[in-house]
Amino acid sequence: MGLIQLERGMQTVHADTKTRRLSQLVRSPELSFLIEAHDALSAAIAERTGFKGIWASGLSISSTLGYRDANEASWTQVVDTVERMADNASIPILVDGDSGFGNFNNARIAAYKLWQRGAAGVCLEDKQFPKMNSFVGNRHPLAEVREFCGRLRAVKDAIPDRDFVLVARLEALIAGYDMAEALDRAHAYVGAGADAILIHSRKSVADEIVDFARLWGNVAPVVIVPTKYYKTPTSVYREAGISTVIWANHSMRAAVAAMAALCRRIHDEESIASIESGVASLEDIFQLLRYDELSAAERTYFGP
Repeated sequence: MGLIQLERGMQTVHADTKTRRLSQLVRSPELSFLIEAHDALSAAIAERTGFKGIWASGLSISSTLGYRDANEASWTQVVDTVERMADNASIPILVDGDSGFGNFNNARIAAYKLWQRGAAGVCLEDKQFPKMNSFVGNRHPLAEVREFCGRLRAVKDAIPDRDFVLVARLEALIAGYDMAEALDRAHAYVGAGADAILIHSRKSVADEIVDFARLWGNVAPVVIVPTKYYKTPTSVYREAGISTVIWANHSMRAAVAAMAALCRRIHDEESIASIESGVASLEDIFQLLRYDELSAAERTYFGP
């Protein structure tokens, strides 16, 4: 573990409280919400609108880089993206770490670099590498339980910050296994050090999610991603004792729809006169990216 040992000798534990704040969000008895972001701009918008935490979505980051959500983007590209997000938002970031980008060694190095660059937590899913997006096709081979537990333990051992949040994502229901398999895996993953369990489903109703939460009995916090069962009222999650809801890809999808509509209008009208009032002003962009701080710094270092 030479790389991590060498860097740890030069790296102190985070002085800020992003990891602690994410840990408190996930463990809170109140239902918490994370919104997807995929770059510095969307992270700044997420914070500005009042969200207390960010989900650095693997699908969204891959899409903005021009890759498919099938481990085509490298872990270093994800780390670089998360660093820019963390630099532009003060709220904590939980990173979609896919299946750990390989074996236990890849997982611990990627997680350590994410923590070093400002991430407050990472979520690993129990699929084999390379993974495929859970909503694409039916081939989703799962990792062997013992091997995946090794990935989780390796991440826990690699991060010196005790508040860094490790979420184990269960793909058993996605892969066609029964509830018993999902529960067995959840218990094993918490035993290996996971701080919370993300139970995933591709059904249009939340029945199996609610069943899991009931049978699980709050052994550890439960995180959900209601992308497919989006019509379920939020009150159902509160009643089921869910810890955290992740709105997982909607900023990216909204941006795609808005950009496509805008480009069509400009193409057809050969003018921007009719669209100017419907897009963000330049002043809004300047505020998001803190041009005022640059102006103040210029006065300090260049003089009046």
